[in-house]
Amino acid sequence: MVTDGNESDAAECDRPMPGVPDVGSDDADECGCESSCGCGGRSEGGHSHSRGSEPSPVVPDGGADPANVDANGQLRDVEFTVPAEERSQDVYETPPDQRVQRPGEEELVLDTPSYEIRREMNDIETPDDKTWFMELDEGVIDADRCIQCGTCVASCPSDSIGIGEDGLPELVKMCTGCSMCWDFCPRGGLRYERQWKITGGDDNVKGAGDPITEFSAKVDQDGSGNAQDGGLVTAVLCTLIEEDEIDGALIATESDDEPWKAESFLATTPEECIDNAGSFYNQTMALGNLDLKRWEHKLDIPIEEASLALVGTPCEIEGVRALQDFEWDYASQEEGIRAIDYRIALMCTKNFNYQKLMGEKLEAERGIDLDNVGKLDVLDGRMMAYDHKGELIVDEDIEEFHDAALKGCDECADFTGYCADLTVGSVGSSDEYSSVIVRTEQGLDAWNLTKDNLKYHDLEDRSAVGGLQSWDKKKAFDSLQRPFDPDAPRFIDYTNHAENYGTEVNPHEAEH
Repeated sequence: MVTDGNESDAAECDRPMPGVPDVGSDDADECGCESSCGCGGRSEGGHSHSRGSEPSPVVPDGGADPANVDANGQLRDVEFTVPAEERSQDVYETPPDQRVQRPGEEELVLDTPSYEIRREMNDIETPDDKTWFMELDEGVIDADRCIQCGTCVASCPSDSIGIGEDGLPELVKMCTGCSMCWDFCPRGGLRYERQWKITGGDDNVKGAGDPITEFSAKVDQDGSGNAQDGGLVTAVLCTLIEEDEIDGALIATESDDEPWKAESFLATTPEECIDNAGSFYNQTMALGNLDLKRWEHKLDIPIEEASLALVGTPCEIEGVRALQDFEWDYASQEEGIRAIDYRIALMCTKNFNYQKLMGEKLEAERGIDLDNVGKLDVLDGRMMAYDHKGELIVDEDIEEFHDAALKGCDECADFTGYCADLTVGSVGSSDEYSSVIVRTEQGLDAWNLTKDNLKYHDLEDRSAVGGLQSWDKKKAFDSLQRPFDPDAPRFIDYTNHAENYGTEVNPHEAEH
């Protein structure tokens, strides 16, 4: 403090500090407490705490003197209690490796609070551009529109989305509201028809698009390659692996526990590709399995150097193409997204829920033993199942199985995989041949590497492919509740989606 040097200030400076005895003073008591300790100003020895005849006033000093320090600042004798070993501080005698429970309860179930708690904790409003997993859940998953592509899992930067036992996405950690799961969902915020033009150009919208070339092809049984026992897709994958173009291919394999249930599998040898040849009619959440760390044991190179092919439905190819258009260095599955160098689409009009198709429609309603099914096929609008001897055991109109189809498939207008490098299917070619649409230079490279092991000629019936593509678009136009506009922005705001589909706005603020 700066003073003017008057006598009153000097006198004040000579006054002893409250609660601190003068050095050498006879009035310095043993405890040094002045009157703050509540002893009444008198020690056990009978001396007074006062100065002269007047008792010292109680002056606030910011807190009580330490009880374990004497007047000279010396530490008094202190006793320490040794902590008990291998025990937690638990008055209910709960073992140290178990959560402390309320008395009388065998198991305490802690309910996770809803996002409404955010509003109760503060008055901060959520920004208008904030979109949570709850919007995706409300607008797509709970609305029975999810097509089980797994794009939301691959896009989540915090690894907060997992795959439930029902095969649907579910939140496994706190959502950060980054909006990426919504933005890249082909039934949510991704305007998939805009992705066609971004990936394939303005001509990649009408009819079956504007491919580089088209063929009807089959594996040459007299060829020398390893693909002769597989189909067209298998032949391409085997060739790419043999030519060291890729380190593996993300394909479908049959579950060990449930017959005819497809699961994601990384094939890294031609033999694995051949062993897993064939078609399944349920989704595998393929893009939800792009965490390469789970496949690290199958790769001979560092994860960041891997090159893969992805075989999937057109919606899965749309999703991964959109993700690859952006550099998300923080995405939890970024390495897997970047590793995909070849994208092969399977012609598709719809896919099915495994339990509804196999468990209900075939097993329960038709009495089919799933272990006896050797092949499934959807061809010319009919569902066909064969036993292991090749005998036809089911042959019915596909509409009889409509209730088992994924409802979100009705909104898809992409029968021929506009975003793929190669599209493969049976429409447009005769028996034992596959139709191959080459859409990109990358796809042409794969074709040129494989064609020596194939028998092929020009696509036999372009009109059949174009006709089914047109039918698929008409079906989608009837089902979509939003405008179909290839020239509109790529991403659809949730509020705009809610206006078209009648879903709840800001479901994260309610008891969702």
